[in-house]
Amino acid sequence: MSDIYAMQRANGDWFALKERGSFRVPVFSSNREAMQARAFNVEMLVFKPVLLDERALKDLEPTDGERPSYFWLVEKASTSMKRGVALSHLELAVLSRDLI
Repeated sequence: MSDIYAMQRANGDWFALKERGSFRVPVFSSNREAMQARAFNVEMLVFKPVLLDERALKDLEPTDGERPSYFWLVEKASTSMKRGVALSHLELAVLSRDLI
């Protein structure tokens, strides 16, 4: 794995799926995989892959009073986003720092 990407809209909103009262933010191990998932999921068409750097991780950090969202590292070549690994914000931050 070289980088981690999440989907962001031009206005700065991050793509997330609502699940059991919290949000699941899908993340991808490459720009190509993010674009492939986007092609198969209509709700993602207005989003583009963005590299998760320090600024993006800070933007995705939960604020006071906000339910923490979790991240879903989508399995390689999965277009449905149902197969993958759940990560906390801290685990994602550690993983992305190891890759930078």
